[in-house]
Amino acid sequence: MSRRLLLPVLLAATVLGGCGVPVDDEPRVVQAPPGSFPTPAGTATVDPAGRVVEPLCFVRDDGLAAVTRRVDDLPGVDEHLQHLLAGPDGTERERGLATALPGTVAVAGAALTGTVATVDVRQAGEETGRNDEVLAFGQIVCTLTQRPDVDSVAFRRDGQPLEVPRADGNLSSLPLTAADYRPLLHR
Repeated sequence: MSRRLLLPVLLAATVLGGCGVPVDDEPRVVQAPPGSFPTPAGTATVDPAGRVVEPLCFVRDDGLAAVTRRVDDLPGVDEHLQHLLAGPDGTERERGLATALPGTVAVAGAALTGTVATVDVRQAGEETGRNDEVLAFGQIVCTLTQRPDVDSVAFRRDGQPLEVPRADGNLSSLPLTAADYRPLLHR
């Protein structure tokens, strides 16, 4: 290599070798950049008009179908559950959606502790005429776990954990997630 080429190559190597991230002796706090961040999957999203998505799960045929409604603000867990209990609206019913909740599960209310929504259930009447408890509990779990602040749903009756059916037919008194009802979800 000629001397005329060697000098620029050495100079470039020296300059590039000095580039890099300096190493600190101790960890340092990193400040978040200004501005908003993208919304992670599974959280409520805001449309340009400022409305958010309220996810709900209803019944179609023998399974669960997720739908979304546009609302001004995502309601609290108990109010969100009340919207589910009200059932599908006219447009949703025209699309073949129904609910298994009335007459199957008597919901008294819901509260959020950490990321677990606890749903209080009253004793249902003897002759409800319904036998689709799996779909009813699945509607509640799939609706509430689509919220950004809920990871799982627990059920209780008279202050005690309540065993509820999962999609596989097994009973569980542990907090449940949408994965417990995945076989019932329509794609």
